[in-house]
Formats: sequence, structure tokens, C-alpha cells
Amino acid sequence: MAPRTRRQQEPEAHPSHTIRTAGRLGESALAILRKARETRSGVLVVTANERRANALVRILGDFAPDLGVLLLPGWDCLPYDRASPSRRVMGRRLAVLRALASGEHPCPIVVTTAAGLLQRVPPKDGLARAELVLKPGDVFERERLERQLRRMGYVFDERVDEPGEAALRGQVIDLYPAGTERPVRVEHDDGRIVALRPFDPASQLADGECADLRLLPASEHFSPDDGEPAPRAPGSEHRLPDHFDALDSLPALMARSAVLLDAGAEARMATSWEQIRDAHESRTRLRPERAEGERPLAPDRLYLTQAEWADHLGAVDVTRIEAHPDDPELAPPPVFATGTRPFRRFADYVAEETSRGFRVVLAGAGPADLRPLLRALDEEAAPPVETVSDWSRVEAADRGCVLALETALDRGFRDIDARITVIAAADVLGSRARTATGATARPVDLAGTELEFRVGDVVIHQDHGLGVLLGIETVETDGATTDLLRLSYAEDATLMVPVDEMDRIWRYGASADAVGLDRLDGEAWEKRRAKVEAEVAESAVCLVETVRAREVAEAPKLVPPRAAYERFAARFPFTETPDQASAIAAVLADLASGRPMNRLVCGDVGFGKTEVALRAAAAAALSGGQVAVVAPTTVLVRQHVQTFERRFEGLGIKVGHLSRLVSPAEAKAVKAGLADGSIRVVIGTHALAGRGVRFADLGLVVIDEEQRFGAAHKAKLRSLAEEAHVLTLTATPIPRTLQAALVGLQDLSVIATPPSQRQPIRTFTIPFDDATVREALMREKARGGQSFFVCPRIEDIAPMAERLKELVPELETVVIHGAMPADAIDKAMVGFADGQGDVLLATNIIESGLDVPGANTMLIWRPDRFGLAQLHQLRGRVGRGRIRGIAYLLTDPAHKLARGTRKRLETLESLDRLGAGFAISARDLDQRGAGDLFGEEQAGHMKLIGVSLYQHLLTRALAAARGEAQAEQAPPEINIDAPGHIPADYVPEPEVRINLYARLARLEDEEEVDAIEEEIRNRFGPPPPPVDRLVALARLREQCRAQAVARIDAGPQAIALSFTGEADRSSVERAVARSDGALEWRKDRLVWSKTSGSPEERLEQASKLLRFLAKAERPR
Repeated sequence: MAPRTRRQQEPEAHPSHTIRTAGRLGESALAILRKARETRSGVLVVTANERRANALVRILGDFAPDLGVLLLPGWDCLPYDRASPSRRVMGRRLAVLRALASGEHPCPIVVTTAAGLLQRVPPKDGLARAELVLKPGDVFERERLERQLRRMGYVFDERVDEPGEAALRGQVIDLYPAGTERPVRVEHDDGRIVALRPFDPASQLADGECADLRLLPASEHFSPDDGEPAPRAPGSEHRLPDHFDALDSLPALMARSAVLLDAGAEARMATSWEQIRDAHESRTRLRPERAEGERPLAPDRLYLTQAEWADHLGAVDVTRIEAHPDDPELAPPPVFATGTRPFRRFADYVAEETSRGFRVVLAGAGPADLRPLLRALDEEAAPPVETVSDWSRVEAADRGCVLALETALDRGFRDIDARITVIAAADVLGSRARTATGATARPVDLAGTELEFRVGDVVIHQDHGLGVLLGIETVETDGATTDLLRLSYAEDATLMVPVDEMDRIWRYGASADAVGLDRLDGEAWEKRRAKVEAEVAESAVCLVETVRAREVAEAPKLVPPRAAYERFAARFPFTETPDQASAIAAVLADLASGRPMNRLVCGDVGFGKTEVALRAAAAAALSGGQVAVVAPTTVLVRQHVQTFERRFEGLGIKVGHLSRLVSPAEAKAVKAGLADGSIRVVIGTHALAGRGVRFADLGLVVIDEEQRFGAAHKAKLRSLAEEAHVLTLTATPIPRTLQAALVGLQDLSVIATPPSQRQPIRTFTIPFDDATVREALMREKARGGQSFFVCPRIEDIAPMAERLKELVPELETVVIHGAMPADAIDKAMVGFADGQGDVLLATNIIESGLDVPGANTMLIWRPDRFGLAQLHQLRGRVGRGRIRGIAYLLTDPAHKLARGTRKRLETLESLDRLGAGFAISARDLDQRGAGDLFGEEQAGHMKLIGVSLYQHLLTRALAAARGEAQAEQAPPEINIDAPGHIPADYVPEPEVRINLYARLARLEDEEEVDAIEEEIRNRFGPPPPPVDRLVALARLREQCRAQAVARIDAGPQAIALSFTGEADRSSVERAVARSDGALEWRKDRLVWSKTSGSPEERLEQASKLLRFLAKAERPR
């Protein structure tokens, strides 16, 4: 680090130091560690941004595992915003603040950002009393717990899968403590808590137990006393001074702690104060609430002032870290990976450093990074390497030795005073070195792609057609309790459906406003269903033939020279994520297989699909084949050309460009190069499939952003490669493509692991507000970025341009829309991508693939006029670099949103996690339908019968086309006086009950019955008798299907079975023979004369009889 420390010359009450560094993370981490060791009152570390704060905390955990560093994030919203910070962020903040307020850490080390430091916090006494502790054995009072959770800002939902959510059910309470990684299920019985079990938010299944549960508020706007919860509106955290008598601040909670200001922190604080002042001024001048008497609070009530901060710095020990990357005295170790013979140069450098008495530390994220470094030293007969567990072992080691420490540093550094040189694995391995986040990145949960019934959904009953699911009702009939679904049809007709018939009800998915409901007992539905079933059967035959043709087709084997391909791959400046590496491996295997590749790579926006295409293009081009890369827009084509030219530079591969951005002479030359084979890679729009374009040896076609191409264009593009390979890239696959992938027409690779640097895009839905718009745009300008403003219609552009001119006259706005000349659009978009202009005001013309690394804010006017997948694609244009992106969905205050529209926007808000594209695609599939796989129309049969029923019919038809299917059997009829149901006091949420009934009705074997029985017990606690009977009936149904039993009649004296024509009579006769006369045929029924005293006993005996029949299937 060469920590050149100097003391300020001017006299001060407390010391102030400056440490000069080369700006490396490791240097700052070491400075924090040493400051923490020399002080007994703690250290407050302020960094320039959240990413650096996170990295420092991680490195400090590797340098000194016992140090106990706390990370305090800033709010993830704008000052004076109408939206609240996320519950996850507030939970993490409150965990740190409570630890400070309660004195848990006598010598706290807190790392924060400028935003985290300046935000005033709830009062110390309130923080200390904010925690709620639950333990097994504690008294359980439901009403009191619910009141406490509301006081603490928890949101009640039927499914708990996000921090700050809670669900109160019969015998279990699901809680997701804000600021923690896993939710917890509280099981109670007889007025006491009996168990606390962490559970998986995706599967909802619990595993293991914990000794206690410490709940902190999910909002900084909480009520510390056990009284009535304070009303909490969106954005109420921005008025905390009205809720608490007085607020505290982070410096006040750490009044005696030393302060360490990381490089760039003070400049960032100055920018933050400027943003706060501008936001307050905007709110005062523009906010409509002012007219209603609710003036914005003064900045000094919400934020630490510059004077207060200056006073604090004057009263404590202050250390400033300065970055001087160009100072030769601070020069870090070389980056060996960029030169020739990197391992030899690395070994020579280590030998030189150790000969000068320096301790050399090799730093890698894990053994996989350290192993090649150790091997290189071993081959050069270097000193033996000792593995150490923390930095104290480094400092205690002998001079001239070589040590290995597991920690992921971006680059190495030198500490000249301590005579220590740190070499990071990335210095030697380059992009092949893992980062800590890349090494541990977890795939996003794709379980969200499963769609469930919701009250208000349009559904299809196989016998009655389109209706609306109004809800579930419990009825008593002759002393028996049962649940019925209420469906609404045309002309306000109502149909009550027993829940055991849910296997005949399917989700349609569209809003009830958008479809025409069927008439009960009408003929239209029967005709429509018959027509679709016949057409689906034809499609299935085509599908099976297509799949079989794929299996026997041949294509050139494309295997690139290893050395050339590795040189190309080494130019990737990042580490491949696990899913990215798997997709690349699958593509390379496809290209080398000798069969035509037809692979769909589905990855969320910014997850690295382009790198998969680059590797595929390199493999094909370096093998001697030609590659055509097709993109939907000229701007995306231009960006791809720049990327491909940079990556192929020096490898002897010529890259061509065909779009309207090139001159006629250039286009003619490119076409000639394709025809004679001198151009090996060409990138263009769908014009690549036009007249006059011929290839000498086309081996691979890559279709990027395929959801933007129509079916005709895609068919034309694929015709380019009838005997070649096809690779398709998409962030939100159009439904037809997704379905094709799922039924075997295409191979599917899902990139669900987020890149280590990518952060989720924060999404807010709020009414249009002048102050919010100005703050969002000015904040982005202040942090050196650009913004998008998207309108749904061309006629919206001019009025919005005038409005923006009034709100942000300081900013340069660039306007584009579809009515402009193509050349003007291209010029404006290319200029904006190159940094010209502050705001791009556009229609959804920017939806596809425009890569503007500096754009981190997007505002979308009238989001109700966009589709779900469109909105996701749009917001994916921001936050593609290291800075978190923010998307504002600005609704029209004068236009009330329909229920379905509001639900769609809420879906997008809730799916603001990384990797939501696949889940959104599934919802889009549900809303728009997958279409006829072999037709031109995108809607196809989906508009007639909905995606769920279509998939069901298609699965049956495919099996029939393969010769595997039997005619669909009616469900077995079970006449046992043992009705089952799910009581509302066991599972209170109607929609959860409906979906449990649906799953129970669609089980396919006894193993699935066992699984759902265990899940019910796990999620909701020990089941009451009605639920036990319901599960027993489901098990009995599956046993009947397995034995081809059409009907069971069970009474007090006997049980009788009636069989279908598919029954194996020989095995039944074996069972009769082995029954010692207990079983006998009476007419066409098999009868077991067995007395029973209760319906539950009859259920068990019927199951026992069917198990006996199953054992007789195999002769002894």
C-alpha cells in the first residue's frame, strides 16, 4: 500500500491524518484494519459508493474474520421521494443502528456511504426498544403479534418471499425478518410457540430449527411502544421528524469513534448535499401537496448538515485516504496477464521481491485461483508457499517468504513501510480469475414462472368454457362441509363447482374486460373446443415430425483451433457466471456435434448473452465457417459491430456490417466478401436474408433479441441456415418460442446467474409528479449519467418535451420516435449512446438492445399502455454498469387504473430482482398465449382456450402422435362418506386454498400425494381431520388410476370396486385367489365384505384393498 501517512500541520484538538494510496481496495481495507486495531472506540468508515462499501466489508472479513464489520447502506430512493426505501434496505439499516444504540459492539467498525451517513435515523431509545424476540415456549397471542408486526412496518401477504412480509395462518405464522437472508415459520399450539423453522422463500418448505427469532422493524417509520400502529403511507419515511420527537444521526451514535474517509467520499458527500438542496427546492416549488398545506420538511430535519459534520470531524480522530494511481512511488505490482509469458514474469517478480526482503502475499478467491499461481512458483523453484488464514499471520511471517491468503482482490498492492507485496490472482490470470461475488453468485429463482389461480382471473371449465373465478365458498350439506368455486359466466349466470372437479378448470389469464365470456349451456364453447382439439392434434403431428427430422439431420462439425479460440476468450474482460459458462459449453458442444444446433439462450437483460454469441461466432469463424449475426435495429447492429471488431482484432477474421448505416459502396463490398468467403462474420438487420446476399460457407446464424422479429422474418432468417446452426438470444422469449423450447423444438439454456457487478433495478409505480421527475433527472445528471424518458405514443412526445423543458431547463433532451426519418433516428440514438445529451425522450423504439452504459434512470409515462414484457425490456436499458438503475412508472393522476392493470404493474415492481425476465416471460405467455407453433399468428389457439388448457391438450396430442397415449380417462368416482376440505382457520387465504385444491386435483401418482402432504404439514402446521381426509381421498384417486378402478363404493358392511376396460383382469384374479375368500365377484364388481365404524376407517380400508391389488400385479 505504501501508506505514506502525514499529519496535518495546522494545530487541531484531534489528530487528522492522510494516507496516500494507489487507489486499490486492498489498500483501503488495510488502512481500516490498522485504524480499528489502534482505537478502542470504533471506526466510522465513509466510502464513495455502495459497491466499494460492500467490497471493503468483504475484504475486511477475509483480512480479519473476528473484526465484526457492520455495513450500513443508504436508502435506495431519492431525497424527498414519494416512494419508500425498500424493506430489505431499511431492515439492514435498522439491524446496524439497533446494534449501535444498544451498545452490543463496544468498538464498532461501521462502513457506510455518503447517503447512509447523511440520512437522519430513528431516535436511539426507540431503536433500542424496537426488537421483538420470539422463542419456543413463549406465550403466543395472535392479535398482539399482528398488532406488533403492523407497528414495525411489516406487510401482510399470502405468500412470504420478500423481506418485511408476514402471513398469519391457522397454526403457523410466516415471517421474513427485514435485513435477514431467510424467512422463518413460527409454529404454535395451545397458546404457545412450539418451533421456529427457517424456510426457503422459493419452495416455501422449512428445514431445521432455530433457537430464537429476533425481529426488527421493516420500516424506519415504526412505533416503538405497544400501542396502535401509526398510519403508514408510501414515502412516509421521508417525514420521520413528524413521527418521532427527535431524530438521531449516525455520527451521534458513534460520537467517540474515529472517522476514516475513503478516496472520493468527501466529493460524494458534497454532491449529496447539493442533491438534497435541489430536491427540497423542487418539492417546495413544484410539489402539489404544498397547495394542500403539507410543505416538504427542511433539509436539516431529515439530513445531517455540513456544519454538523464539520463540527463532528473537529471532535474526533480523522483519517483521509487519497488515491494517486499515477504516483510511481505507489506503483502496485504489474498486471502480468496483459503481457507475454505471464507466469514466468510473475515468478521472476516474486523472486525479486523476496530477495529484497518483502513478504509476498498471493490473494485469490479460492483454491481454483491460487492453484495455477502456486504451480508456476513450484516450476521455478521458488520458496515454499505457506497458506495463512488472516492478515495478522501475514504481518507475523518472516521477511522474504511467500504466503497465500483466500480473498478476492481486484488488483494487488504494495505496502512499502511494512515491506509487503500483495499479488492478486487477477494480476496473473486476468479474466479467468474469479471475483468473490462471481464465485458465490446464486442463480435467481425460476419458480416464479409457475402461475397460480387468482380471484378475478378468467378461467376455462372444460365443459362450460370461459368464465371468471369469483372466489371460494364453504357450504354445509347434510352435516358435511365442502368447498365450492363460484364462477361467473355471460349474462351474470353463476356456476358453483365442487373443488374436486378442479382438474377440469384451467387458467385463461387475460383480464375479464378483454374477453367475451361463454354462455352456460351454449353451443359456442363445444364447437370451439372441438375445432381447437382437432387443430392441436395436427400441430402435434408436425411437432413430432420436426423433432424426428432434427434427430437425423446433419450439419458441419465446427471445432475451432484451441490456441486461437483461447486467445479470443481471454479478451472477455469479466468472469463468466456459472450459467454463462454452462451455456457457452452447451453451444460449443452443439457446434461440434455434427447435428444442426437450434438453441435458445434465455437470459435476463444484461446477463451476458452477447458473450455466448461471441464465443459461438469465434468457434464457427475460426473453424473456417461464416457467421451471420442478425439484430432488430441498426443501432444495436452498430454496437455489435464495434464489439465484434474489437474482439476479433488480430485474429485474421474480417467482420462486415450490413445495415442502412453503411453506404451503398460499402454494402456492395460486404456482399462481395460474403460471396467469396473473405468476410467471415457479418452483422446486420433482417436485410441479411434479402436479395443479393449470398454466403460462400454459412455455418452459423445468430438471432439477437428474437422477440422483436415477426414470425415471417424469423422463418426467412432460419432459411439462411437450412443445413447450418442457429443460435437464438432473448431476454423475454416471445411465448411461441418459450413453448417451442419446452416441447423439444429447441434446446434451452437459461442464464439465471447475475453478473457479479449487476444490481437489481429498483422499480417504483407513482403518479406523475413534477418534483419527482426533476429530482430523478437531476440526480442522474449529478452522478454523471444519462436518463431515458419513454412515452407510449408519438403524440405524447411534443407535450412531454415542453414539460421537460420547463422542469429541467439545465438538461439537454434528445428526441426520437418512429415518425422521424430513419437516418435521423439512427444519428440521435448513436449520439446518445456516445454520451451526447442528458435525457433521451422516446417511444418504445429504444426497447431493443440499446446499450448506454452511462444510463441509470428511466421514467415511463403511462405504463398502463405497455405490456409486461415491454416494460421489463425497457427498464433493462438502465443500470447496465456498476451503478444501480432506477425505473419510475409514472401513472396519470387523472386516470384511474383498472384492477388488472394495477396488478400487472405491481408484478413488475415485485419482480425487480435480478433475473426476472424468465418469470415475466411466463406471465406474458399466460397473458398473450403461445400461439399456433406452425401458424403465422402470434395469438393462435391461445386466444381461444388459454395457455394452460392448450398446453394440456398439446401434451396429450404429442403423446398420441408418438403412439404413447390412451384416451383421456374420466376421474375415478369415489363414494365414501368422508368428505375432505381445507378449513379457513387452517389456511385463511382463499387463493392459497384454491391453488392447493388445484394441485391436489392434478396429482399424477402416489409420490406426488406424499410430497404435497408433507408440504401442507410443513407450511401450515399439523393438518386437521378434514385435510387428512382430503389428502387420503387424493391418494385413493391415484391408487384407483393405477389399478384402472373406475368407481369405489364403500359402506359400513363392504367395499365394492368397478373397473375400467383397461384393467388387468389376470392380476385382479390373482388377488382374488390370494384373498382366502375375502374378495368375491358380484356381477361386475369386486366386493370385500369388511365392516367399518367410521368414514375415516373406510378410507383406510379402501386404500389397503388397492395396495393388496397392486401387490398382485406381479406373479410370485
